[in-house]
Amino acid sequence: MLEEKLIKIMWTHEHLMRDLSLVQELQLSNWCIAAGYVRNYVWDYLHHKTKPTPLNDIDVLYFDPNDLSEKTEKSYEGILKNQLNEYTWSFKNQARMHIRNLDKPYISIEDAMKRWPETATAVGICFEKNGNLKVIAPHGLNDLFNLEVRRSPYFKDREFFLQRIQSKNWLELWPQLRIVDDEIDFES
Repeated sequence: MLEEKLIKIMWTHEHLMRDLSLVQELQLSNWCIAAGYVRNYVWDYLHHKTKPTPLNDIDVLYFDPNDLSEKTEKSYEGILKNQLNEYTWSFKNQARMHIRNLDKPYISIEDAMKRWPETATAVGICFEKNGNLKVIAPHGLNDLFNLEVRRSPYFKDREFFLQRIQSKNWLELWPQLRIVDDEIDFES
């Protein structure tokens, strides 16, 4: 099962426990560390890289419909920056992201993540109450493990999707990736 495989791979992440524990201490409701933190690590692993690809930031998602303030997000970023300044922390309350994205309100982290540009990026991890890792992947894990970059069926801006891949240099960083698009299908 791919979820078990992802959990085993993530356990090899040198700072996984520390990073998840720091976020867990904030006692957020319905949270995860997502996007590049998970995706890049898996792609590095599948490409047999000995050094991890540097992260632009650490995306922490949470869902709190009772506090839609961006100021609260910045407060969480500041708390973790003071505790661990080797990362740029990026907190986003998914209960307010629909406003920026001009969508109807999201009902959960999963609902928001499924609207991200790529299916392989819409993967997060967190602790369950019993301390085990929990995977959040509204599009599943096939694309992540098959090294396929596919536009989410909920993300309509194809040009943005393609520009994003190019601007992030993914094909140079991970040459085994394959772009899968409804109009094109090519390998790097």
